[in-house]
Amino acid sequence: MLQNTAIRPEFSEVDVDAEPVNTAKPDLLTVEEAKALDPQSMADLFKEHINPGQFHFMKLLGFHKVKIETAEGMYYVDQNGRKILDFFGGFGSLAHGHNHPRVIAARQKFQDEGRHEIAIAFLSQYASALAKNLAACSPGELDMVFLGSSGSEAMEAAVKVAERASGRPNCKIVHAGNSFHGKTKGVLSITDSDLYQGNFNLVENRIKVPFGDLEALTRAIESDPDIGVVVLETVQGGGGIISAPESYWKGVRALCDKHDVLWVADEVQCGYGRTGKFYAFEHYGVVPDVTALAKSLGAGKAAVGAMIAKREVYMKAYGSPKTAMIHAQATFGGIGEASITAIEGLNVLYDEDLIENAARVGDHLISRLKALQEKYPKIIKDVRGKGLMVGLEFQDFSKTMPAVLRPMISLLDDKLKGSLSGFIGAQLLRDYDILVAFTEYNRNVIRLEPPLVCTSENVDTFCDALDDLLSKGIVSIVNGFIKSQKG
Repeated sequence: MLQNTAIRPEFSEVDVDAEPVNTAKPDLLTVEEAKALDPQSMADLFKEHINPGQFHFMKLLGFHKVKIETAEGMYYVDQNGRKILDFFGGFGSLAHGHNHPRVIAARQKFQDEGRHEIAIAFLSQYASALAKNLAACSPGELDMVFLGSSGSEAMEAAVKVAERASGRPNCKIVHAGNSFHGKTKGVLSITDSDLYQGNFNLVENRIKVPFGDLEALTRAIESDPDIGVVVLETVQGGGGIISAPESYWKGVRALCDKHDVLWVADEVQCGYGRTGKFYAFEHYGVVPDVTALAKSLGAGKAAVGAMIAKREVYMKAYGSPKTAMIHAQATFGGIGEASITAIEGLNVLYDEDLIENAARVGDHLISRLKALQEKYPKIIKDVRGKGLMVGLEFQDFSKTMPAVLRPMISLLDDKLKGSLSGFIGAQLLRDYDILVAFTEYNRNVIRLEPPLVCTSENVDTFCDALDDLLSKGIVSIVNGFIKSQKG
């Protein structure tokens, strides 16, 4: 008779002589302690644990002195109760303004009901509904959706689905000069910035052409049969709010159709109603094969990105059981609260006519800025954009100086590029309680992307402040900035 002996696994044996595991709680800040940090403590922690180099530029602009306590609508409120008019808009992330009450209420109800967040093993009603809504907002055959957490992730998905669907084993991708598509490694390869590319080893199957140059794009495609994908921002945000005419976009569509090339439209920043249409490409009567959204898709309260592709394209890439999981959603793609936030945000966008508001108020903003350009031609070089995505470009520094000084100062224009926009942006915040943004490549451009809830009165407040500041003259603006640094 066999004895009933249990075999004890080795890992279950307890070593009584082992050193005890240290599970003591480290020195952690609580939520309340984080909320109570003063500007100096925030600065110290930022320099110590986040990015000391970035802090240098924040300090130059005076942003390090501001601690935001609350935000609502078009305004931030700082530690002193000062209301700051937001014409920055988180690079286009705040279509609904800060803390829209309907979005807050939807999120609170979701939490109060104990709804589920991670739905990987099961189907998610929230992700499914959001995908349906995005398809309903998209023209043509754009109806297959991939959900992620950022613009970079959405663009990675867009480029991957297009590359697989192109049918070319050695598929090459065309992108534009001065492009910005994200900083993850795949889309970093088609982001035209030596600074951001930072000597990383990048994807090599890429070809660069000038933005808006249909002849250059035609030559590239007709000379290389391996080109299978064209990736373009409909409006170049980092490039300084640069757009192309309707003839270019119609030409892109026709050229891609002729050569069986797939067109990916990056609408991460310019989409979601910002230019006065849900997608900027709708201004031109064309539809890409794949597009991407992010920024305002999260209604200012969640990180949400989405790739939207034509069904035919998506099915070529991932349509069979064998290929379905090649690029399925990641853990946090379509997470519950993020999805319901985006669902409510899309409903608010249409219920409150924010797209039409962007078109109407944007026209007023551009009109007022063009009037200032006529008034200060030696300071303002150009005003451009659509809706509430506007670029305000300043002259090179030498052009603002008296004629006798221009030849000498022009030698320094490249090194001084961006200084005037920085001086003006810093003083708009310090003296007029207005926040603006800047651009990555053309540093002479201030980028204006206020929330789509912006009113004509908000535009007048901004333009009146800019008028008052510019009326003081360049010497006064420079001196004001220098004094702020000494202070």
